[in-house]
This record gives sequence, structure tokens and C-alpha cells, in this order.
Amino acid sequence: MLPDLNRLKVFYHVYSLQSINMAAKALHLTQPGISQHIKKLESEINIPLFIRCHKKIIPTRAAEKLFKTIKPFIETICCEIENISKPMEHPYGLIRIGSPLEFGKTYFPSICHAFRKKYNQVRFKIKLEEPDQLLKMLNRGLLDFAVIDYFSAKDQFLGKPEYYKIEPLAEETFVLACSKAYFKDNMKENASFETLVSMDYITDEHEPFILKHWFWHYFKKSISNFNIIMSIESHQAILNGVRLGMGLAITADHLIRDEIEKGKIIPIFPSKEKVINKISLVQIIDKKPTLTEEMFQSFFKKQLKIHWS
Repeated sequence: MLPDLNRLKVFYHVYSLQSINMAAKALHLTQPGISQHIKKLESEINIPLFIRCHKKIIPTRAAEKLFKTIKPFIETICCEIENISKPMEHPYGLIRIGSPLEFGKTYFPSICHAFRKKYNQVRFKIKLEEPDQLLKMLNRGLLDFAVIDYFSAKDQFLGKPEYYKIEPLAEETFVLACSKAYFKDNMKENASFETLVSMDYITDEHEPFILKHWFWHYFKKSISNFNIIMSIESHQAILNGVRLGMGLAITADHLIRDEIEKGKIIPIFPSKEKVINKISLVQIIDKKPTLTEEMFQSFFKKQLKIHWS
């Protein structure tokens, strides 16, 4: 059973100050009132918390253990309530954001750091998950907003457009890529359909959905079996495999732009019409963003344009 929270607050002050008199002054209560709270708490948990010795109190080991348990909770809740009650003049407090794994790892550390240089009272909690999990967290109020890969999540949005405010942030091109050596030695610099279907592939998907879509987009042919030589739940590991010449993989152009320009990685484009994915900012439509969220979102959009330009 949860003890009375008001009595725990009184205990916290008595233990911290090691004085019933000083706790009474801090809480604007009478000394008998403080003593009564402590006695009721002791009765509630069925163990003495202080030894009364004349006008002094000596904490018991149970009191020491209880104080260590409640101290983080009391101090955190006091801080958060203070933040909640502050006038909304400057960004402060916690922003809870969801993001796809690679996008979050690539962009959020630098953008959040730049924002905190301006507003150092803002803190971030970033959750890196698949789009379906991010939408579930949005629906449960566990995220303030999320950056979502619309291509992977489009089925999740079907029939529910009224639930979400969806704002396009940027577009990325899905690229089938391999190393220069793999393109030369294994593919013989030939990107025909017959060559591609016989090559080795690396993927971070349980089912190669995006790879299948890529083939359908360019060749209008459904491929059921690929020679997948490695499936690993890390896109960075996939890119390392591509760099090593293990095989071909689907990735986003902006993640390998420098290596494409230097000729280290070869992008495969069978035709001019590219596979486009939209990165969108998604939030519950009825949720009113705080000043902090609005200012960060505006800052985030500007920074993202700079990164992607």
C-alpha cells in the first residue's frame, strides 16, 4: 500500500533538516502537527523512524533507508512542478521525440546540441524505434511528436488521417548501392535486371519490403527470393558491409552522398524516376504544442534544410 504522500513530504523535510522545529518553519506547520504526521507515518509503515532524545531526534536505519528511497522522487517532482508553474516565456523542460533509428542517430545529437546552446534549460528524450511503434507511443501520450519515415509507415496512416497532423519535412531517395569494387568485379559494371537479381544482398529488414518495392518500381517485376547473405538490425552495419564489398543494399542517398561523389560507392538507377521517401513530422492533431516544442520544431526544420542542402 502506498503511504500518505503528504506524510512522506513531512518526513523528507524532518530528515533533511534533522529537526522538527526547522521542518515546521519550512512547511509553515506547527511542531505538534509535524510530530503527528511522523507518528502516523510510523504507524502506517509499522516501524519507528526517529528516536526522541530530549529535544533532539535521531534517525533510525529504517529512516535512512526510507529517505534514500524517496529523496529522488521528492526532489524530481518539486523541480517538475516548479517548471510547470513557470510562465511560458522561454523554452525549458523536457521534449520527448520519436525518430527512426538512423535518422535519429545522424541528425538529432547535433541539432539538439545547437538548440541547447541557445536554450540550456531544455532537455531531450529521444526514442529510436520503427514507425509503427512510434505511432503507438504518440497515441499513448508517451511522445510529444515524432519524425516518421512515411514510406515505411504509410499503411499505419490509412484510415486514420484525422488522428494526426502530418507535416512533410524532407524527401530522401532510396538508392540501391554497392562498392566500386563490387560493381566492377561482381557486376562487371552491368546493372541489368538479369545481373541484379543474381547478386548478393544485405538488409536490415525482417522481410526485404523496400528492396522488393525498388525492383517493382524500376522493372515492374515481383521478386520473391533474393540472395540475402546478411540480415542485421543496424543500418550502419549494412553500410559497412557495402563499403567492404559484401553486396548490394538499399539506403538513403543523403547517408552516402560524400562517398558517391568520391566514387567509392556506386548508386544504381535503372531509370530517371527515383524511389522517393518522405520524412514527416507527426503529432496528435488535438495536442496543442508548448512554446518549447514549437520553437524546437521551427529550429529543427531550419537545421534539417541546412544539413540536406
